[in-house]
Amino acid sequence: MVPARTRSGARGTVVAATCRPCGTSPAAGVASQPPERGDVVSEAPASPAPRTVVVTGANRGIGRSIAERFVANGDRVATIYRSGDLPEGVFGVVGDITDTDAVDAAFTAIEAELGPVEVLVANAGVTRDQLLMRMTDDEFESVIDVNLTGTFRCVRRVSKGMIRLRRGRIVLISSVVGLYGGPGQVNYSASKAALVGMARSITRELGGRGITANVVAPGFIETAMTAELPEERQKQYKANIPAGRFAQADEVAGVVQFLASPDAGYISGAVIPVDGGLGMGH
Repeated sequence: MVPARTRSGARGTVVAATCRPCGTSPAAGVASQPPERGDVVSEAPASPAPRTVVVTGANRGIGRSIAERFVANGDRVATIYRSGDLPEGVFGVVGDITDTDAVDAAFTAIEAELGPVEVLVANAGVTRDQLLMRMTDDEFESVIDVNLTGTFRCVRRVSKGMIRLRRGRIVLISSVVGLYGGPGQVNYSASKAALVGMARSITRELGGRGITANVVAPGFIETAMTAELPEERQKQYKANIPAGRFAQADEVAGVVQFLASPDAGYISGAVIPVDGGLGMGH
């Protein structure tokens, strides 16, 4: 691991950590033998070239697991986040996705450090639960501004480079609540449901340029927050999930990684639930 380095960036501190790739070399004194004539030589498929991946909100939860997956895959990973520590090997830009100028500055810093962004995972989100009759305009609008408009700001900025590259993967992290609904979550549910329309509009607009856009809709995830729920409440929730358990964050990360892979090049505008059957595919 190369020591982490810190430098001052526009609208925040930019923290970078890079990993030196591992490699192997022939043992000393052992010469490789050329194949005999007529031998069949099989070659392992070439590994995909490392890409620049941005995962918003990679400091915790699902976003952290997603970032760790891409780092393990050898990709160059960056995040835009508000606070907290980051996974090893992730280049971080402190920024606010509710501020257009901050978003532009963050992507400019990422591109300067890691190159053009080829994968965007829009994961950052907030919730402010409140019953409908008590929900204030601010409680509604602040959630929309992060979860929906903030995602739009990131997608708009990253799409410029993807169009030039004529390739790109956009994955929007929604929620089972987006199409399943939830009491006290009118704001959150509306913001997450809207991501489906966003992904499908992006698909129709940019699909011909080698860019895909998909939605991943997680259900209940095993986190510190769910672990603090009373045992009886956890049993009630799990009783409604056909799988009978909460998901691990890494299970969501695996789906995201697939959608960003070459194997998913013909998948776009899709909604992939990772909810143990809770929403039955919506």
